[in-house]
Amino acid sequence: MTGILIGTGVLAAVALVFSLLLTLANKVFEVPSDPRRDQIREALPGANCGACGYPGCDGLADAIAAGKAPANACPVGGSAVGNQIASILGEAAGADQVKMVATVVCQGTIDRCKSKFTYHGIEDCVAATLVNDGNRACQYACLGLGTCVRACKFDAIHIDPHSRIAVVDPEKCTSCGACVKSCPKKVLDMQPVTLPVRVLCRAAEEGVLVSDNCRIGCIGCELCMGACKFGAITMENHLPKIDRDKCVGCMMCAEVCPTSAMWGDLDNRRIALIDRDLCIGCGICKKVCQFEAISGERKSVHEVNEACTGCGQCVPKCPKKAITLPVREHVRDANAKVGTSEGVAAIPKKEGAHED
Repeated sequence: MTGILIGTGVLAAVALVFSLLLTLANKVFEVPSDPRRDQIREALPGANCGACGYPGCDGLADAIAAGKAPANACPVGGSAVGNQIASILGEAAGADQVKMVATVVCQGTIDRCKSKFTYHGIEDCVAATLVNDGNRACQYACLGLGTCVRACKFDAIHIDPHSRIAVVDPEKCTSCGACVKSCPKKVLDMQPVTLPVRVLCRAAEEGVLVSDNCRIGCIGCELCMGACKFGAITMENHLPKIDRDKCVGCMMCAEVCPTSAMWGDLDNRRIALIDRDLCIGCGICKKVCQFEAISGERKSVHEVNEACTGCGQCVPKCPKKAITLPVREHVRDANAKVGTSEGVAAIPKKEGAHED
């Protein structure tokens, strides 16, 4: 009995000595914590998606606090979180980030894109590609078996039960990129949510091959390139490539596309409006208009017709800031002629105002 008590006492004494040594070592080798790091971690959304390139939000918080990553490095949090972190760091808030969203670069629904065979295997795109590279006739088409859906932690993507193609909810998308990485067909791509036009086809093949497989694929006709008056479109591997720095959002490329492979945000297309009280009839807007949509004699109020594409090139050129670009209410009339009174888009002259 005495031996047991002695042994217990010795073990307790050893444990006490080691605990004191560990406490002393912790004090000696303690790394001072940065309170800003904890504040940054609290500001981050906690998605731990890795889209920032760091191992979760903890890793990003460490990197930002150490100055190895910018305040706006979190794509999920966007500009709101970026500005909050910049405030914690004592930095000036940067320009608002443009939100990136997953975009399905394919419109090959089951009624548009042919099938090679009926697939009865595992409901997974990766598994389906092992069988003759999938059952869709177009090798670039979305297989619609939901691998991306299972990869998304935010319920931002689903497979339409009728079209059997992936659909993204831009409001729920957090820009984590998990769906992009999971897609074996590379159908998904991260793109700015504000893009006015998009190429929604990846079929880098000759037009006759594309049209044989899909009714809405890009056939490489180059009409979009010819319609662009700003040199923003070139052809590469039978597909249009848009230079975002040159694109002004006129959407003429989408308007002339015969297969609708080029998408344009036509519901939010704009039209120039000239304020009659401010217009001095200098004619600068008329000279810069690439679409013959502005008419008017020198020193008289100018008018915009329905041929206007909303490109906005006239706005910064107006010396009197008389031109605005609201969202248009009517579909653009490609046949509108300069000088006609139909579809005139001008702000009515105020009562009592005079034209010079």
